[in-house]
Amino acid sequence: MSQECFWDDREQAQSISRKANELKEIITQFDAIESSVDDIKIMVELMEGEEGEEFDSELKNEMSSLENILRKLELETLLSSPFDHLDCIVTLHPGAGGTESQDWAEMLYRMYLRWAESNHFKTELLDYQSGDEAGLKSVTFGVSGHYAFGYMRGEKGVHRLVRISPFDTASRRHTSFASVDIVPQMPEEEAVSIDDSELRIDTYRAGGAGGQHLNKTDSAVRITHLPSGIVVQCQSERSQFSNKAAAIKILQARLYEEKRKQEEEKLARMRGDKGDIAWGSQIRSYVFHPYKLIKDHRTNMEIGNVDKVMDGDLNPLIQAYLHYAAEQAREDHHEEK
Repeated sequence: MSQECFWDDREQAQSISRKANELKEIITQFDAIESSVDDIKIMVELMEGEEGEEFDSELKNEMSSLENILRKLELETLLSSPFDHLDCIVTLHPGAGGTESQDWAEMLYRMYLRWAESNHFKTELLDYQSGDEAGLKSVTFGVSGHYAFGYMRGEKGVHRLVRISPFDTASRRHTSFASVDIVPQMPEEEAVSIDDSELRIDTYRAGGAGGQHLNKTDSAVRITHLPSGIVVQCQSERSQFSNKAAAIKILQARLYEEKRKQEEEKLARMRGDKGDIAWGSQIRSYVFHPYKLIKDHRTNMEIGNVDKVMDGDLNPLIQAYLHYAAEQAREDHHEEK
């Protein structure tokens, strides 16, 4: 990276910089552990003296800090899939049910934004389609940071909500669904190559929030990949060129995921697996009425503090899923042997 010609090849330079930052993050964690252990040793020695009580609360704080670092490091040992270290693209779609489901999709979007913010991930809005009366019809956003895809991949699937609908004048209980789709954002050097002749590109006037510029020019872009039928769109940027570039990134990620999905289904048929690969299965229920409970149907984890989770405290659910996925992988490996 210190060579004068390093940035001559921009794509290669960005790839190397990304890898360097990942390695620096690992080194930083170990340096923090070493420093914390040294501080704790000194405090323990001081506590053996006459003024030991003065360091009691400081020692507890340092021990708690060390425990958090170790827990995070332990969790990252579970992030061993080939794409876990990558950024990701998240798309939310409401299920059938009109305004009720559209509002539920909006609630999930807010939950993920809050989770990302509290865990130091960056988010970038790529496309947002407002609901008819409330909520959203669809939203696509990027999440970037250390192991972004690894942490978020377990959120893929259908999320179910049970509550008293605020849109029902009779105050009846409603069940709503929303789907969450998450794909890794491949580095440019590994991205799927796309032939321009396979694309149909439409431009249109951006709708919803976004300022006067977005609403007065045909800056929004919709791209249809003709061979696969996959459609992506972006309207968050101010220029048509930027929206097209962002839409191409989304399309490349979806095509790569589709290819991977087909390969996994082929392997499943060869192994004689029972049942289909559940890409759209219901993974979690959020019950607001008649009691409050969030239950993950894969790990069986239950959380009673619904408000805390909806405010972005997803880490216990994410950690439980990563342990579950690692155990499933070990069992599959054992069966193959």
